[in-house]
Formats: sequence, structure tokens, C-alpha cells
Amino acid sequence: MKSLMKGIFNILAVLLLFFGLIASPAEAKPGVEYAPGESDQIIQDTWNVKTVGQIGGVTYAVTVQGDYAYIGIGPRLVILNVSAPDHPTWIGQTALLPDFVKGVTVIGNYAYVADVDGGLYIYDVSLPTAPIEVGVYDTLGQALGVAVAGNYAYIADWIDGLRIVDVSVPGTPTEVGFYNTPGFAEGVAVAGNYVYVAGATAGLRIIDVSVPSAPTEVGFYDTSGAAISVVVAGNYAYVADGFTGLRIIDVSVPSAPTEVGFYATQGYVNSVTVVGTFAYVADYYEGLRIVDVSTPSAPREVGVYATSGNAQGAAVAGNYAYIADGFTGLRIIDVSVPNTPTEIAFYTTTGNAVSVAISGTFAYVADYYEGLRIIDASVPSAPMETGFYATPGNAQGVAVAGNYAYVTDVNGLRIIDVSVPSAPTEVGFYATPGYAVSMTISGTFAYVADYYEGLRVIDVSVPSAPTEVGFYDTSGAAVSVAVDGNYAYIADTVDGVHIIDVSVPSTPTEVGFYDTPGTAVGVVVAGSYAYVADVVGLRIIDVSLPSAPTEVGFIATPGSAVGVAISGNFAYVADSYNGLRIIDVSLPNAPTEVDFYDSLGKANSVSVVGSLIYVADGEGGLLILRFIGENPVYTISGHITDLVGHPLSGVNVFAGPGYSVFSDNQGYYIITDVLSGSYTLTPTLSDYSFTPPERSLSVPPDASEQDFIIVNLILPEFLPMIARN
Repeated sequence: MKSLMKGIFNILAVLLLFFGLIASPAEAKPGVEYAPGESDQIIQDTWNVKTVGQIGGVTYAVTVQGDYAYIGIGPRLVILNVSAPDHPTWIGQTALLPDFVKGVTVIGNYAYVADVDGGLYIYDVSLPTAPIEVGVYDTLGQALGVAVAGNYAYIADWIDGLRIVDVSVPGTPTEVGFYNTPGFAEGVAVAGNYVYVAGATAGLRIIDVSVPSAPTEVGFYDTSGAAISVVVAGNYAYVADGFTGLRIIDVSVPSAPTEVGFYATQGYVNSVTVVGTFAYVADYYEGLRIVDVSTPSAPREVGVYATSGNAQGAAVAGNYAYIADGFTGLRIIDVSVPNTPTEIAFYTTTGNAVSVAISGTFAYVADYYEGLRIIDASVPSAPMETGFYATPGNAQGVAVAGNYAYVTDVNGLRIIDVSVPSAPTEVGFYATPGYAVSMTISGTFAYVADYYEGLRVIDVSVPSAPTEVGFYDTSGAAVSVAVDGNYAYIADTVDGVHIIDVSVPSTPTEVGFYDTPGTAVGVVVAGSYAYVADVVGLRIIDVSLPSAPTEVGFIATPGSAVGVAISGNFAYVADSYNGLRIIDVSLPNAPTEVDFYDSLGKANSVSVVGSLIYVADGEGGLLILRFIGENPVYTISGHITDLVGHPLSGVNVFAGPGYSVFSDNQGYYIITDVLSGSYTLTPTLSDYSFTPPERSLSVPPDASEQDFIIVNLILPEFLPMIARN
């Protein structure tokens, strides 16, 4: 019976590690209006764990206007210049939003964002390089889609139906009407006096909004699947109906909508857009499907492009389709010849962060579908991707030593030269016999947790020729490994923790074992203790005598504990969909949770360096946090101008590790959550010098008016004197 149960638990462990849990929608909340800019403060000032920076995340939504593509990347709206579609370029992004961007539409100078729990956000994008939040309306439910016509935004608000918001004054959006549709409002389109709501299992609902304060349903069509989104072109509504494909409904008589045709795709239809006689269908793992709808009663597929991710949304402009491809960002497809669509470019960042390692000012992220991502975190509040390497397999584990990043990508161990972060290059590979999940580097050896093939010891002294020198086949499924001194500690899922003597790498030998009650999936060692993420919580095991490990403490976490890091007296636990848990382990026999951070994604792993916490947050990208505990915190602020008082933006003001920001469009900067102490402020901007060149200060109290002035533009000596004058 025990072996049967362990087999079942092993299957569950695999699902937990590699596929994650399905998050259920959060509780509904009352509608709230925020003043412009207020929302970020509400998010960041929750608890004593502060958001310092964030990058990446899943891409659900895309729209294109003119030369710009507006895409959701995790909890931000990102603006790309696509004037050259084969070379999309990042030019601007919003501040962090409360939730994932699920829908976006752009009308004139404004972008309207459906932000799930965050409701409706309105941005002035007249200057695409610097989008400005001008209005927020927090809907009653979860905003999944938005359409705008005239003075009104129409929001698909999930369980709370259709919300109608007056946006005639973008700074003060106001709800004027609602219609509680049956089912769950997932998508919305507007045409004339009618709003068309994709109502999931309730099908297509048609609402008369000629009187916005009194919307009335006039017709509906119960599709055979789950209506996810809808677009209207002419007399037809095209419904993305999940597993039952594309449904085409004649809505020329709104009170009597009638299905006239359908096309059953191979996947799960998330969204559709129609241009001319073609419907462009985002078909989840089946990518982009191009369907000829010139005869609505007989739609036929004419072209397919299998994107690398999971197609969530589609927009078309000119000869190009722009696909919001989930974990793999934005894909740009040339559809000028519909029967042979071809990808010409993509834009992606950290879309599914599985693990993270820190070295110097760089964060190295194993991004599952998208390989190794290298993030410049020298300014933690504004991390920027500087390079990436697309591993052939799914990147799961990462470690860095010297000039090399070591990545386990299911197929084995890859060694990547990162001496030039913008141009990482694979220099070596070792194909392990199992499923390479994670690894650690100690000296000249890589210790790989190879799932059912146990621990593999690989000599990496010659990076171009890694060689296995020893192995130990554990009884379970090895998914995590830590090395301390002569011992390797293996998290072996349902078979607990194995302690392996690796003093002779060619003959690793088990010397101790502890069968944790849960499923051991993460392990680190600090001092005499092994800290084990055991799915059900954190276990603290005394390993001072490796042959007789003994559990001395345990604390249950609310989610699924899958990763752990230790810094000082605290354990930082990646708790899957329950975010980061911070546990005081100063008394190992009485661990106590002291704080937490409820991240948007799935906290898969955590790394702590100095005062900063780096969380690989799955679809939420990479998070950079700071735990301040009960300590009082302060601010440092100032203004940066030229000699005549003109503000200067983009100046990096550095006050020490973890305390670095850029000046805004008005030249102001503010460094928040500063702990008591002495600091030296240094402004930097390429080719400029400042007066004073630095400022020394202490907090408390808050340090304001820490201003700097540009002295001169630094010009190379070889330039003509006229240029220097």
C-alpha cells in the first residue's frame, strides 16, 4: 500500500512541479475609484515586504495602433515600436498594476486596460515612451475584457457581468450602468447600440446600450462550448468558443441571433479578430489559425502557424498578425500570403520564471519555454533584460559560477558562457540519462538532480567537455540538490531527503536518510540544519550528524512549499500560488511566520542577496522584493535639473545596494523603504557630470531636497573645440 501511495504522490509531485496548480478567481469586491497614481501605493505598501522591481510575465493581450503594439506582459502594459515589424523595439511601459493585463484597447491618445482584480486602468499614451496613468475604476468583479465606443468603456467583468463606465473625463471614470449577464462575462465587443458579451457557458449575449444607464438584453445564442471572446464584423459575430472552435453567428436581427457556420480547430480558441474575409484565431497550443470566412456558412482553414507558446490573443495590422502567445510573449507573423504564414520576429522577456540565480548585478532566470534570460538588476527598481539563450529543452534550474551559467533543461546540463551578458553562448553540454531538474555547483563539479536517475556528478573543470564521474541512484525522484562540505543533500520527492557523501566524487555513497511526511521538492543547508520545502510546509532537519538526521522543527505553509532560501535568521519559502512566506528560524524547533508577499504568479524559487529577495514567480516573471520587518523606513528624494532649472529625466541615483532609482519626466526621484543608516547618493547619466558629484546623508529623518544640477556635457577630447564650446 505504501508503494502505491508513493506512486500516487510522485505523480502529484510531477504535476505540482512542472504544471502548477489552477488558480481560482479571487473574491469579488466592491467597486472603488482611485485617484490617478494612487493604486501603486496601495499595492506596494501591503505588509512589510516591499516591491522593489519586477520584469516579465505572461502575455494575454495585444492591440496595434499605428506604429505601436500595446501588449500585456504580466502586470504591466508594454509599448513596442513596430514601425519595422521585423524588429519590434521596447519604448515604454506602465508602472506595476495590481493584476495581469487581460485586455487592452487603444482609442486616440488613451489606452484602456482590463486588469482583472485591478479593474479598468486608463493611460494617456500620447507620448508612448512615457505612458501616464490618468484614471482607474475598480470594478465589482474581475475585468477580463474591455471595448470602448464614444464616451463609454464596456467591461466584461466575469461573475459581475457587463459594466458600463463613462470615460468622457478619463481622469474620473464613473460607472453609469451594468447588466448582470448569466454565466461569466469573459469578452466584449461593441457595434452601434449593441454590446456583445462572450458569456462562457451562457454563450453570446446581446445587450442594447442605447441608454447606457439602463442596458437591456435583447437576444442571446447559447453556443455549444464556452464563449471566451467575441468580435463583430458586419452582420456577423465571431465567437471564440473554446474547445468547440470558432462559431459564426448572424446578428443582423439582434433579437434573433442564429448560428450560420462554425470551424472546429485543433486546439482551444481563446480569441479571434476579423480583417476582410479572414478570421485570425488564437488557438492556444495550436497557435494561429487563419480561416477564410468569405462564405460565413462554410468557413475553411487556409493557413496555420504553430507558435512556440500558447496563443491567447490576436491583432492584425496590414500584412502582419500580432499574437499574444502566453509564456512566450509577442509573436509577429507575416500573413500577406494567408496559406503560408511566417514568423518574422518576436518580443519576449521572462514569461514563466522557474528558478533564479544571482551573480554580481545580474539575475539569471531559467524560464522554462524560453531558456535562460539574463537580467541587469544593477538598478533593482528598473531591471532590464540584457541577453538570453534559447535552450533546446525546457529550462528549469540555473546556477552561476565565474563566467558560466549552468542550466538544467530536461535534456541535461548546459554550460553557457555569460562573460558577455548580452551575448551568452553555449560552450558545453552533458546529456543526463534522466530528466535534469536542477543542480548546484561546488568547486569543479556540477551535482545534478536527475529525477528518476538520482544524483549525477559531473566534472565541469573543462566547460567545453563536461564529463560524468559518478552517480547515486536514489530511491525516489531527485528534484533538488544542495552541497555543503563533503555532503550532497537530495530532495527526493516522496522518498524524503537523502544525504550522500561526495568526498570521493566518483563513488558517492548514501550515509543518511530522512523520510519527510510530505513531498520533499526543495532543500538548502545552512550551518547544522537542512531546510526542506516539503510541499505541505517547511521542515528543519538537524544534520550535524549526517548518518542520523533528525527533524527538529516544522511549519505548515498555506500553499505548496516548493523552494527555500536562508539568510540570517530567516527562511524565505517559495509557496507556489501563495507567494513568498518569510519564516523566523532563529529557534529551529519553533519556526514562526513573520510576514508574506502574495505574488501574482506561482512562486517557484527564491534567492536572497543582501537586502534583496529575488522570486521566480512563474507567469508573474521575476520579482525583486525587500523585507523590512518591523524596522522603521524612510525616504530619500530630490530634484535633478540643468543650470537654468530644466528637469532631467533618466538619471540613475544610487544610494547603495538595493537603493537605486531613475529620475522621472519632471526630474524628481524618490528612494523608498530606506532603513536607518548612512548613505552616499551618486547621480549618473552617460556623458553628463553633476554638482555636487555626490551627497552624504543619514536617515532618519526622511532626507528631502537632495538635489543635483548638471554641470556640463562630457565630450570626447578629439571632438572639435567648437563642439566643446
